[in-house]
Amino acid sequence: MSSIKVTFAQADGSEQTIETEVGRSLMEVARENGVSGILADCGGGCACATCHVYVDEQWQETVGGPNEIEFEMLDMVSDLHKDNSRLSCQIKLAPEHDGLRVTVAPS
Repeated sequence: MSSIKVTFAQADGSEQTIETEVGRSLMEVARENGVSGILADCGGGCACATCHVYVDEQWQETVGGPNEIEFEMLDMVSDLHKDNSRLSCQIKLAPEHDGLRVTVAPS
C-alpha cells in the first residue's frame, strides 16, 4: 500500500502532519496518533459527531460532501456546522488525499 500525508490543524494554530497508509479513515489515523479533539466516541460508526473536522477549501472537491446520514449527525452540532464540515470517520483516505489538510472542530 502507498502512503500519504495528512495534516490536522488546531484552533490555536498548531499542526500535526501524519504519514499513513491509504484505505484507512481519517478518524482512525487521528486516534492512533493522539490528535487532540478527535474523540470518536462511537468508534467510527457515524453515530456521533465527536470526530468533526473542517476540510480546507482546496480539498473540499477531492474529499466530497457528507451523505445523508453523516449530514444528520453534523446537525447535532449545528452551532459548529459549516459548509466544509465532515466527520473524519467517514473520510476514507485515498492516494488523491496526499497533502490533505483539515482543522479539528471545537468540541
